Amino acid sequence: MSGTSNSGTRRFPLNRSADRPSNIVIDARNVTLTLGSGAGKVEILRGVGLSVAAGESVAILGPSGSGKSSLMAVLSGLERASGGEIVVAGEDFGKLDEDGLARARRGRIGIVLQAFHLLPTMTALENVAVPLELAGAADAFDRARAELEAVGLGHRLTHYPSQLSGGEQQRVAIARATAPRPAILFADEPTGNLDAATGHEIVELLFARRRAQGTTLVLITHDVELGGRCGRIVEMLDGTIVRDRLAAAA
Repeated sequence: MSGTSNSGTRRFPLNRSADRPSNIVIDARNVTLTLGSGAGKVEILRGVGLSVAAGESVAILGPSGSGKSSLMAVLSGLERASGGEIVVAGEDFGKLDEDGLARARRGRIGIVLQAFHLLPTMTALENVAVPLELAGAADAFDRARAELEAVGLGHRLTHYPSQLSGGEQQRVAIARATAPRPAILFADEPTGNLDAATGHEIVELLFARRRAQGTTLVLITHDVELGGRCGRIVEMLDGTIVRDRLAAAA
């Protein structure tokens, strides 16, 4: 499926005619994203091709404005691509309407963002349990409690977001994302709103939960050191992938 050069760089063609191997959980081919209209159109993604196998940890690395968060948005179904093909966890996103994309994400895709996006009128337990309940889980509150305990918040179940520190709120967000045991976990600058010490704790937790569940991780970051924690690094610039390589530690 791919070639590896002597430098360790892995090159993936933008469009492959062969059938997808069964272990590929993300397959993006010639993906474009154009925002705006008329003379104000801006090309955000320009012919991006990316394959990710089950169980991989992949860092999407690049400076601000390189397109890495936009790529995550289209790969996770939060944003619809303008062109190309995206198949995630067996679902062809191009064939789904907005409701279909929401159903495709449910239970299969977990998302952790820089902003915590917790519901302020719900406790930590409710923020994790209610999405599970809406997805039809009969044991939603038991699973939510177990996941919050796993991220070190068993003593904060009844606290509201305003009563939690930034690090604690991100722990709740991680628990909410991982409680359904998704096949793929996307994390977009998960330490961006945290101080260095708290950010380090969150990174350790994120990788620990990923290992515990065997989840495929796609980490969006501008931090080279953090990106190096993943097994593979995909570098972006100006809406394109400029390098795809194994991490030094992999």
